[in-house]
Amino acid sequence: QVQLVESGGGLVQAGGSLKLSCAASGSIFSINAMNWYRQAPGKQRDLVAGITRVGSTAYADSVKGRFTISRDNAKNAVYLQMNSLKPEDTAVYYCNAFGTKAYWGQGTQVTVSS
Repeated sequence: QVQLVESGGGLVQAGGSLKLSCAASGSIFSINAMNWYRQAPGKQRDLVAGITRVGSTAYADSVKGRFTISRDNAKNAVYLQMNSLKPEDTAVYYCNAFGTKAYWGQGTQVTVSS
């Protein structure tokens, strides 16, 4: 089992920045990739960014150039630096770990005011 705990969400004005953190514990050796998803009210949960064990990254088109995903293997943590935030970035952000199965954190709310 893998446990994921997110932190760093909050309320920010448009154009501002936030950094989300996700701490992993448990059977972390089984994790191949870690991802950030988000879900806005009434919408499906979408992939925002992902990073593999060796550091390869991928981003949704809507966040390219604004968001940066990174990981610290020594701390078993993954981060999402979000810059130039827009009201449409408002959502609950979830940390996801993928290995033999998928694991999810509890989510952290990000609200961007216009």
